[in-house]
Amino acid sequence: MSAESGADRHSRMLLTGYFLGLGAIMAVWGARMPAVQQAAHLSTGGLALVLLAAAVGMVAGLQLGGRCARPERLPTLLTTGSLALTGCLVLVGQGESLSALLAAALAFGLAHGILDVAANTAAVRCQNAFGRPIMSGLHAAYSLGASRAGGPSRHGPPLVPDALTLTGAALAALTAHAAHSALFTATGTLLAGAVVAAVPLTRSLSGSDRPTIHADADKLPTLASPGKLWLLAALAAACLLGEGAAADWAAVHLHTLGAPTAASATAFALYSAAMAAGRLTGDRLTAAFGAPTVVRAGAVLAAAGLTIGVAGASAPLALTGWAVFGLGLSTTVPSLITAAGASGAKAVATVTATGYLGLLAGPALIGALASATTLPTALLLPALLAAAVAALAHHALENTTP
Repeated sequence: MSAESGADRHSRMLLTGYFLGLGAIMAVWGARMPAVQQAAHLSTGGLALVLLAAAVGMVAGLQLGGRCARPERLPTLLTTGSLALTGCLVLVGQGESLSALLAAALAFGLAHGILDVAANTAAVRCQNAFGRPIMSGLHAAYSLGASRAGGPSRHGPPLVPDALTLTGAALAALTAHAAHSALFTATGTLLAGAVVAAVPLTRSLSGSDRPTIHADADKLPTLASPGKLWLLAALAAACLLGEGAAADWAAVHLHTLGAPTAASATAFALYSAAMAAGRLTGDRLTAAFGAPTVVRAGAVLAAAGLTIGVAGASAPLALTGWAVFGLGLSTTVPSLITAAGASGAKAVATVTATGYLGLLAGPALIGALASATTLPTALLLPALLAAAVAALAHHALENTTP
């Protein structure tokens, strides 16, 4: 193995760690948010404000990260963004009033957004250095073993769907009876130590993740036009709207079909597990068939799966439908970010921020449609959007992904 390929492999391992660590932080955040609410004596509306502050901070952080994430600044952004995020997690754990939690959540979201852009931008550059797809596998490090603690959200729009990595889920389960403040402090301190220890390797990202001579120049992506960039952003919003719908409404859907509580709670877990499995195989499929083909086929599968699951009006079909929906959408967001990454960090921020807007708006939109019609009818919206992704995938991704 050459020194060059060794540096690329180290960069990939490092970025896998960053994605995994971000997933673990969000797992702890999501799993113990009820304890935060109880400790600060917040009403449901108060907790919704805290989550909204985190969401606002994240959108701002994505935009700030997009402006700052030049190649030479990526190591600094990864390190400082991670340390800020772990520090804010500790502050959230110590918050005992609405005002304190609002400030901590806003800062938490800001750091999250900056880190998200930096990690995805570095991942695109690392993928270019490899000369083959690796983005789906990096995203699998975040979503692997995702599950949902409890039933549908009752706290307003989520910052992210309650995705728990295996590490975060195990940590949350093992410390279920520990004070949330101690868990937040321990998690933040442990991950901050790992970030500091990785500083020498992180610094090498400024050089080792540049496109190398073993990448086929004919396969390197071209810059996306403004119109195509906004199309990528719209498709990301469509996909993440579906993810938000799965996070907040899959269990409710099963419950309306008469499924017991345990089976209802399994719906999002199956969706998340299928998405993780799809991402673990997504890089090989993309290398073999190309991103436009894989995304289009996956979106067709997602649309068909959810439609059958909703129309079937039975719990087994519904569980299968949600799982197929997650599998079908698994490679879409990594491919869209890869396509945006060819145009730089600002493009990554635009696609990511727009996608999160879809994620945040999705649950509320499904709820409004369900109130006006029925829940099964409302849940056809994510299926229709998946069909739209399938129709537009080739135009959006053609010549923008390796």
